[in-house]
Amino acid sequence: MHGMQTLRQSRPAVAAAVLVAAGGAATILGAYYFQYVMGLRPCPLCLEQRIAFYVSIPLAAVVALAASRGAPRGVVTAGLSVIALAMLFNSGLALFHAGVEWKWWPGPQECSGPVTDLSTGGDLLSSLTNLTIIRCDEAAWRFLGLSLAGYDVLISLALAAIAAFGAVTAWRAVR
Repeated sequence: MHGMQTLRQSRPAVAAAVLVAAGGAATILGAYYFQYVMGLRPCPLCLEQRIAFYVSIPLAAVVALAASRGAPRGVVTAGLSVIALAMLFNSGLALFHAGVEWKWWPGPQECSGPVTDLSTGGDLLSSLTNLTIIRCDEAAWRFLGLSLAGYDVLISLALAAIAAFGAVTAWRAVR
């Protein structure tokens, strides 16, 4: 009977972790689709936004496995809390990026400003012909008025909410 009670109480945490892993994987696969199939090269801010997914997807898989095997609630809660914080931070980064695209505020100099430092030495003409800057302040794609950064805000907030729900549920579970 105790085993069934533990399984029943861990289901929301397992479900939350599985949803985060699946949603995160789908998001990264979508980013790769836009990059490698559609040819939309990611800017530096786009690449930074992927880091939270690279951390959260495997962590969510480990948390799902741990929760399904009756890991202590503190471990499950901590794992889901880290995921929630990573996704919440990422939603802020994506919101910043979307604001840069809408010209609400300036973006990082390396991808939003003028190229000013070409004094690295060597052949200037060669440097200029090999220089490719992917702009952070220009949305490469929009759908229904939102850029990929805008969709990342929504996806990251949703994944943060799912992970937070799982963390709260795991913490409240009495074992």
